[in-house]
Amino acid sequence: MSTTTDTVTNRSEIVFLYDAVDANPNGNPLSGSNRPRIDPQTQQAIVTDVRLKRYLRDQLDDDGHGVYIRNVQEDGDRFTRGQLLEDRLKAVEPDEYDLEDGDDEEAARFREDVFGTFLENSVDVRYFGATMAVDADDKYVKHLPDHFTGPVQFSPGKTIHAVNENEEYDSLTSVIATQEDKKQGGFDLDDHRIQYGLIRFHGLVDEHGAEDTGLTNEDVKRLDTLCWRAIKNQTISRSKVGQEPRLYCRVEYADESFHLGGLDKDLVLDTDRSKPEKELRDVRDLALETDAFVSRLENASEQIERIRVAASDVLRLTYGGEVGGPDLLYDALSEAVGEETVEVVDVYGEHAETLPDETDAE
Repeated sequence: MSTTTDTVTNRSEIVFLYDAVDANPNGNPLSGSNRPRIDPQTQQAIVTDVRLKRYLRDQLDDDGHGVYIRNVQEDGDRFTRGQLLEDRLKAVEPDEYDLEDGDDEEAARFREDVFGTFLENSVDVRYFGATMAVDADDKYVKHLPDHFTGPVQFSPGKTIHAVNENEEYDSLTSVIATQEDKKQGGFDLDDHRIQYGLIRFHGLVDEHGAEDTGLTNEDVKRLDTLCWRAIKNQTISRSKVGQEPRLYCRVEYADESFHLGGLDKDLVLDTDRSKPEKELRDVRDLALETDAFVSRLENASEQIERIRVAASDVLRLTYGGEVGGPDLLYDALSEAVGEETVEVVDVYGEHAETLPDETDAE
C-alpha cells in the first residue's frame, strides 16, 4: 500500500529473548489471582503472543506511529470498526465503482481505495492484522475482506528453564486506619511473581501475508529496534517492572517460502556454566549455549540474505567451548555465514530512522 518503500518480498525468522526478575511477565486472569502462567508439567513460565504484541503496539503508539486501536478517534471516543469502515465507504463513494459485473480489477481498486490509506496509517494492522467485521450495507461489504491476516506472528513464549514463584510476594499486608476509631486493620493482597525467568520467543515474517497488508521492508527493519525498546519502555507497571531484553536475532532469507524453523530451540542453557534452575535469580547466573544455533545458520548460509542481531552486554554466551559476551556470538555468526551478511543492530541509534517523517505527520 505504501508508495515510499517496497512491500516485503523476503521471509524472516525472529528469535527474541528477554528476562524477568521478581515479576509477573504474563498473569492469567482465569486463575482467580492473576498468577503467572506456568506449564504444570514443565514448570516453565508462559507468555502469550498477545502480551508481546501489546508491548509492541504501545511502543509504536509512543513512537508516534498510527496504531489502529489507539489512533482512530472521534471527539475523544474510539471508532468502532463498523464506524471506521462506513466512513471510508462514504469517502470513496462506492456507487462510482462497477462492482456488480464481477470485475475483479474493479473490486481490487475498490478495496485499495477503501483500505489503502487506512493500512498506511495503521502500522499495527500491517504487522499483526485485524478483524474488520462490520454492519455496513452488504452490497459493498461483500467486496471487502472481513479481516487482514497479519504477516508478523509470534508463537507463545516460554522460559528456557523451570521457574519458581516468589513466595515472599504471595501476601502483602496493607495497614490502614479507619475513619471512625482510628484502629489499624489489615487485608491481604495477592501479588504472585516468578523469581527469575529467561523467556524465549519465536517469530515469523511471512512475505505472502505482507502483500495483503502492505507490510514494507522499513516496517520489518523497525522490528529490529522495536522489540528491544518495547521491553525497555513498556514494562514499567508494578508487576511488569524487572524485565529486560537480552537477545534479538532476525534472519532474513533469500529464497521465497523458505525458513529453517525452530531457531529459538537451538538456544539453550549451558548447564556446565549456569547455576541449577532452582537457583537462578539473575541473568548473571546463567550462560547461553549458541553452538547449535550458529551451526544451523551456517548450514543454510547460501539461503540467508542477512542476519540482524543484538545482545545484552551482561548476557554470557558460549560457543565452541569459549565463554564471552555479545562479540563472541557476532564473530561466530560472521564466520559461519560471512561478515558482510551479519549486521549488529544499534537498538537506540537506529530507531529514530524508523519514526514517521515529520512532513508525513503534518
